[in-house]
Amino acid sequence: MEKIKLAIITSHVIQYQTPLFKKLAKHQEIDLSVYFCWKFGSEKTYDFQFGKIIEWDIPLLAGYKYKFLKNFSLNPSSDFWGQINFGIIIELIKNRPDAVLVYGWNSFVNWLVFITAFLSGSSVLLHGENPLNQELLKSKWKLAIKKIIFGKLLFPRVNAFLYIGEENKKFYQYYGVPEEKLFFTPYAVDNTRFINEAKNLKSHPPHPPTGGGGSNLKNSIGIDSNSIVILFVGKLIEKKRSMDLLKAYHKCITHNSKFIIHLLFVGDGALRSELEKYIKENNLKNIHFAGFKNQTELPQYYAMADIFVLPSGEGETWGLVVNEAMCFGLPVIVSDVVGCGKDLVKNEENGYIFPLGNIQKLSEYLTDLIKNSKKRESFGKKSFEIIQNYSHEKDIEGILKILKLLKQ
Repeated sequence: MEKIKLAIITSHVIQYQTPLFKKLAKHQEIDLSVYFCWKFGSEKTYDFQFGKIIEWDIPLLAGYKYKFLKNFSLNPSSDFWGQINFGIIIELIKNRPDAVLVYGWNSFVNWLVFITAFLSGSSVLLHGENPLNQELLKSKWKLAIKKIIFGKLLFPRVNAFLYIGEENKKFYQYYGVPEEKLFFTPYAVDNTRFINEAKNLKSHPPHPPTGGGGSNLKNSIGIDSNSIVILFVGKLIEKKRSMDLLKAYHKCITHNSKFIIHLLFVGDGALRSELEKYIKENNLKNIHFAGFKNQTELPQYYAMADIFVLPSGEGETWGLVVNEAMCFGLPVIVSDVVGCGKDLVKNEENGYIFPLGNIQKLSEYLTDLIKNSKKRESFGKKSFEIIQNYSHEKDIEGILKILKLLKQ
């Protein structure tokens, strides 16, 4: 059987994408080549938002064919002019892939790929994250210009659109993409790895710092096993609105003194000092900053949590940490701006969606879950059930469906 030649063009090595690339490369019907336009993520790199040097601790470049394209940008970055890779023109003309999967349209190289693929006859598959609810927050003149660029120039020439969720699908429809060009390829993490880690940690938890062979994950960082742990995972930056969670926690503990409640921040960033200042000024206890945790370290923190919260605002186009938390069977609370909310969070089934910035409502939802252990358990089971449909296996199904239709 002749394999379908698929080229993927993405900005840089991303820990969420590469497990999918490995699985695609193993598929007997696909001949995969991946092109990276920037070396960020493939080596030790300073991450300005985390405020430290990052080096991922899982292999991200094994198991698939890849190439780093020479980047002529004077300032390599995720900005439009941060990826200028003329070599992709030669690669696409020389290798003649049946289809080209492009991640986004916000860099110069993306447009080089579009033009080259259109002229050389390769089908174009487009993967973007934009949710309509955030798109409509933009000014009318910006939307009018994008209606021309997307609706008239780019999107009519694209062969297939990989939508990651309902708001993303609505985004494409807003710009005139017809139903027959839309294919569901859910935004996913490596469910297999996270679910296996969850099972392993529950059966073999780490020892507490004092030694003695304790059997509880919370004990491992000095939290009493009977405490309730609220977890946040992400960069401590404005977009993530971690202060909203801290203030909601403050309200929550004021009215629920009979419960021992801990708030755990996993991640780092510029807002950490503001959070610490608020904690000190209000004499708050039981708040922990774990700092940045790498891929192999993260599972321990999900496994010790009882409730997961992502209060982010505009710019949180999905929120893959919610996927990760659901792999660990956690109830989840997100703001109504978080991109994944309508897909992953079912109100009163596996969590709650609160109005962005509404600290009172967030506090009420936290209180509801803190007081009701049976609800936490049932919500967690529902989270685990929902996340089964948001996997790389589902992504591959969607991509294969597109490729086979385009080959006909």
